[in-house]
Amino acid sequence: MDLTQYVNWFRHSTPYINAYRGKVFVILLPGEALKHDNFWNIAHDITLLNSLGVKLVLVYGARPQINDALEAKGLSTNMQEMITAQSRNTVRITDAASLDVIKHVIGKLRIDIEATFSMGLINSPMHGADITLASGNFVMAKPFGIQNGIDYGLMGEVRKVETDAIRKQLDNGNIVLLPSLGYSPTGEVFNLTVEDVASNTAIALKADKLLIYGNEAGILDQDGERISKLSAEEALALIKQKIEQNGIDEELRNLEVSVKACSATVKRSQVISYEDDGALLIELFTRDGIGTLITQELYEQLRPATIKDVGGILELIEPLEEEGVLVHRSRELLEAEIEQFVVIEREGMIIACGALYPQDSQSGEVACMATHPEYRNHNRGQMILEQIEKNARKLSLSRLFVLTTKSPHWFVERGFVASSVDELPEKKKSLYNYQRNSKIFVKLLG
Repeated sequence: MDLTQYVNWFRHSTPYINAYRGKVFVILLPGEALKHDNFWNIAHDITLLNSLGVKLVLVYGARPQINDALEAKGLSTNMQEMITAQSRNTVRITDAASLDVIKHVIGKLRIDIEATFSMGLINSPMHGADITLASGNFVMAKPFGIQNGIDYGLMGEVRKVETDAIRKQLDNGNIVLLPSLGYSPTGEVFNLTVEDVASNTAIALKADKLLIYGNEAGILDQDGERISKLSAEEALALIKQKIEQNGIDEELRNLEVSVKACSATVKRSQVISYEDDGALLIELFTRDGIGTLITQELYEQLRPATIKDVGGILELIEPLEEEGVLVHRSRELLEAEIEQFVVIEREGMIIACGALYPQDSQSGEVACMATHPEYRNHNRGQMILEQIEKNARKLSLSRLFVLTTKSPHWFVERGFVASSVDELPEKKKSLYNYQRNSKIFVKLLG
């Protein structure tokens, strides 16, 4: 061993150690990583991060293990390709018999992972670490439903991540372990993709990093060379290119997870190889790293709307008006009321909007909430609502109300409670459209 080189590396890692202490990292471990001989070393590296004060959430998958178990039982693996304008993925059709096998596989993996992190022999790197892993019903799910005529049964997607419960475990120094399963308020269990759990958990926690293990040393270009750094925009363009050329593979999934996270609240996503010993430490504690870094480039701005935004707002809300989700607004009306609006602009394009209409000295109406279809599920609606609430408080309003036909649950989850026409301000009550039959929700501002 070159001791001088070792000492220099250790000294140069000090700024990173200081920067990472107390930060939240979400780590995606696919089933392939758990099967690989290098997983033992990966566990050592994760333990070291925990010892340095990094708050860790491990999300583990089980695709190959589940496929093997289903085939052994004589059950179909039932994977279906899901295609959107910008992405592809494979989703498992999950019936009751398959789910029983999946739960058994995931439960066994959880126990095996816990056993690995409980290792503390005197001659092992984990001696004295005293790692505690915490698992639980931290991820709520909803049915994937019927897509293109296919009933996906007990396949689900993330509905909500219980961030407060996870943070309590992290604050206690525990590593949180999340499987690719979710739970519903009705007591059902849903099969989830590990990418769905990892991305939504990282976004909900506003994680400082999302670290993804793959079989390659990061993301590769057409010549098979590692790409050291990509912006979220560059990664999105690469996704489109790879879809056209290669279809679905692990690298594409990792890119899509990274873009989803970095387009929302996660500053950085890093893809590394589970085959390379020490990849996690080299990536985090050296200048050049060993994988691919995907960064959050801020191309968006939340701001008050101006008269120049009328055309962009119209383009955004017209499809929703045609569907009956929003009440029709003419260009002339929008121009007259533009000061009531806030918008999110992305590279010159209006991708979200909302408006606050004061009704009297106490009440204001939240209206015309809309987000472009390609930018939904990334908390932009939440950002618009929070700005509207700030504006309402500046006007000394004590409550907000909203009339909606499409999104009652979204508003309830953000503190609104069901109300009635009788509770509306007099001016609004006289204009209520009984044919439209909108539901009414009210939120008191503290």
